[in-house]
Amino acid sequence: MGQVVSDGVVQEEAAPKEEAAPKGGIIKNGREILLQAFNWESHKHDWWSNLEGRIADIAKSGFTAAWLPPPTQSLSQEGYLPQNLYSLDSCYGSLQQLNSLIQSMNDHNIRAMADVVINHRVGTTQGSNGMYNRYDGIPIPWDEHAVTSCSGGKGNESTGENFDGVPNIDHTQPFVRKDIIEWLVWLRETIGFQDFRFDFTKGYASKYVKEYIEESKPLFAVGEYWDSCEYNPTDNHLSYNQDKHRQRIINWIDSTGGLCAAFDFTTKGILQEAVKGELWRLRDTEEKPPGVMGWWPSRAVTFIENHDTGSTQGHWPFPSDHVMEGYAYILTHPGIPTVFYDHFYDWGDSFHSEIAKLMEIRKCQDIHSRSTVKILEASSNLYSAVIDDKLCMKIGQDSWCPSDDEEWKLAASGNGYAVWHK
Repeated sequence: MGQVVSDGVVQEEAAPKEEAAPKGGIIKNGREILLQAFNWESHKHDWWSNLEGRIADIAKSGFTAAWLPPPTQSLSQEGYLPQNLYSLDSCYGSLQQLNSLIQSMNDHNIRAMADVVINHRVGTTQGSNGMYNRYDGIPIPWDEHAVTSCSGGKGNESTGENFDGVPNIDHTQPFVRKDIIEWLVWLRETIGFQDFRFDFTKGYASKYVKEYIEESKPLFAVGEYWDSCEYNPTDNHLSYNQDKHRQRIINWIDSTGGLCAAFDFTTKGILQEAVKGELWRLRDTEEKPPGVMGWWPSRAVTFIENHDTGSTQGHWPFPSDHVMEGYAYILTHPGIPTVFYDHFYDWGDSFHSEIAKLMEIRKCQDIHSRSTVKILEASSNLYSAVIDDKLCMKIGQDSWCPSDDEEWKLAASGNGYAVWHK
């Protein structure tokens, strides 16, 4: 049994079931493994066609879904400054190529996740203040009332943080929400996306994410609620206790009605410091994992790196010489693990095979998003745990093996990690 912590209230979480949530958003069987199927430079490489050539391997490796980059026409090549939402000819390829990719994914039972960028939208025409915050001549032809007053429009104030430099969408407007819902339904029913990843969710109230999920009914949804971790003000070193940080993410999930998962930025922040000889960080004061996965694992999408934190942006990178320790942790623990494209396909055959092996072990031992963790050791250079009493693992440079080594069989090992099962 997992635990839900919502606004400070702890309750037991039900065991996994096979059916999807009735309102969409969360697949309840808990056995998801996601691939972030792009990086910051993917738009340069005929991406839809390139990715289609890897779908058979993606399926064979055990991924259940692939998160694709923003598919819409955009003023930025990466797709994060959208303009014409209904134009799916982008720097990643044509609509025809995207259709072919999604068909191949469907044929291999891989769900396509759309990167939904709805916090901001670049206009086509200058409004009354000289800013490009009108959308004349393209589908969804909004005027300035669709743009928040704090970003130069005639709408209401933003319900979240401002994304500087471009018009921010006013989600309080009923006509805006109606058009966004119609577009999301079109992405799902006409284009074939089954899952949604909501970009920059700090920019608008979470109740709108709830409404969008309820109305468009994706099978799975995850939000990017990227909040700053807690740091010691004297030396800027990561604080041991990150409960406030993970509580903010959990409060956000809770305010979507629990329909939307969230990327577990708490776990990433702690784990990438822990592997540097501070593995004691991986046990909180209640003997649990210290990230969102320790409190609400079925809504925690764990990851090592993404297009923002790593790739050529490198805003908050994971230590490159400890990446496999990171994957040994998230692929053996509860939560919904995500593998980054670069690590799986650009770092060489060894990384591909080691990550795929950990994925295979997770599947064969039926480790899922609500699996239970018993932490055995958490010292400077050693972390070990038993998951569901079916799998045992360690990371760190110190030597360690299960005490009853006749019961446990070594299943995988590499630099700084080992995994056993019964």
